[in-house]
Amino acid sequence: MILTGTIVNVAAIGSGALIGRYAGRFVPSRIRKTVMVGLGLAVLLIGLQLALKSRHPMIVIGSLIIGSALGELLQIEARLESFGIWLQGRFVGVGNIAEGFVASSLLFCVGAMAIMGALQDGLNGVPTILYAKAALDGVASIALASTLGIGVLFSALPVAIYQGGITIMAESAKPLLTETVILEMNAVGGLLITAISLDLIGIKRLPVGNMLPSVFAAAGLVWMFGLA
Repeated sequence: MILTGTIVNVAAIGSGALIGRYAGRFVPSRIRKTVMVGLGLAVLLIGLQLALKSRHPMIVIGSLIIGSALGELLQIEARLESFGIWLQGRFVGVGNIAEGFVASSLLFCVGAMAIMGALQDGLNGVPTILYAKAALDGVASIALASTLGIGVLFSALPVAIYQGGITIMAESAKPLLTETVILEMNAVGGLLITAISLDLIGIKRLPVGNMLPSVFAAAGLVWMFGLA
């Protein structure tokens, strides 16, 4: 059933926020850090599984080159960061509820896992990526709610709208998204998810936001070369 991944994600955020608000101070930071590293390894596995299913490696390479160049020209990461800073500034002094809502909404909605997970849910009905994201968001919401308060709980609403909307649109676009298109889009997305895992593990942060157009470039290249 589509939207299952988003429902689980929303439930994880809500549960984590409640736990963090009322019991977060009892969870040592070292435990949260180690759990996040463990989840990072799980995300690495998911990303590699998707990436290695590609049947046309040159499509993946071309997509990453074109998409990364486009993302750098558009400065996607810088724009997202500027938007976040603007929102944070708008809510300065309003209180922890607003600040917690804004900070957590940006964290949970922005990223390759949200987009790729929602696409996977809509196209395949098997939301593996969103299940992993739900685990990550659940742990993160505990940490956020323990410091920013109950406002984190309300970030579940934009997550539901954002990811649910992408999932529904992906299901509607199924006639254009053939098996080969989906496979190569998933492969590119899997590499981006692998890049996210490197950040979670603490190895290196990569500009994944600027590489997001690569996922859609893959679809264009598959159709362009008549592989669909």
